[in-house]
Amino acid sequence: MSETRIDRFLRLAADRGASDLHLAAGQPPMMRIAGELDAVRYRILDETEVKSLVQPICRDSQWRRLEENGECDFAYEVPGVARFRANVFRQLRGLSASFRMIPTEVVTLEQLGFPDSVRLAAGFDSGLILVTGPTGAGKSTTLAALVDLINRERSANIVTVEDPIEFVHENHLSVLHQREVGTHTRSFASALEVALREDPDVILVGELRDAEVIDIALRAADAGLLVLGTMHTNSAAKTLDRMLAAFPADRRDGIAQTVATALRAVIAQQLIRRVGGGRIAALEILFASPALSSAIREGQTNKIVDIIRSGRSQGMVTMDSSLRALIEQGQIEPLSALDRAIDKDPFRRWLAEHGYELPADIATPSG
Repeated sequence: MSETRIDRFLRLAADRGASDLHLAAGQPPMMRIAGELDAVRYRILDETEVKSLVQPICRDSQWRRLEENGECDFAYEVPGVARFRANVFRQLRGLSASFRMIPTEVVTLEQLGFPDSVRLAAGFDSGLILVTGPTGAGKSTTLAALVDLINRERSANIVTVEDPIEFVHENHLSVLHQREVGTHTRSFASALEVALREDPDVILVGELRDAEVIDIALRAADAGLLVLGTMHTNSAAKTLDRMLAAFPADRRDGIAQTVATALRAVIAQQLIRRVGGGRIAALEILFASPALSSAIREGQTNKIVDIIRSGRSQGMVTMDSSLRALIEQGQIEPLSALDRAIDKDPFRRWLAEHGYELPADIATPSG
């Protein structure tokens, strides 16, 4: 396939180490480098130019979806450079597009610098494993690393349902079937229902986005399959609260019972600007235990932080402990860590006790 005009921008983004490229009518192209937006030295784009850059790489069905719904998602590859997750959408000033870079090679857990305890998540034969975090926190990269580890270490039939497909896996010891919502299947829910009839050992769900998808994923995990999925939450406790809140009140007790039985691990992550450049992940890691099951059944997710603290010897860690460790290692700035901390007042006190200075308006505890 011949090179398109947008390939030149995407190559430039890759050369500069950008994680994202943004095109929007009314502004020049923008790149996110080490978490910060930086304008490309180029003219301000108008609606016609954004369309001329984006439309040639959209399939007809994708462009129709944009015209009907005001947005569309797809994956696009520049050979020899990278794959990109694309989102094209309409906004106040006209057409816009965002491209998130996806490495052509799956990054391993070791390359991500994750602790050995994260590898344990790939060793479960059944149950639900959740990788959570805000948009842009690297959830897809972590899921891909877990799938790659399973793929290389055991024989399994792995079915993925993604929107869009980001990392492309080669078969190693396992057999992979990667399906894209909107291209190979109508929805996450319909693909999951079908996947249960495809003799899977492992199912990856790109996002547990509503009660229907969560329900099917829980049923699969409770039936003996290993299910991996993502949610947009930044701690284990908030993840469980969000999952239960997706259901009507009269179903929550039953869902809590299933979650208590099926859940194996929650890995919550946030990407933070690293001292000296780049970004680094802070992780909260929670594994299943009798105490966790009881807390979920009893609706006491406020106990989860204490459960994690008591499970340090099993590789569990709270988000705030992870942030403190990164400060002590000189990896991140205290102010950046405080901004991402879950329990901010104790975090402020810890910073003060350890001699880290903060601006006066930030150092004062809230309330």
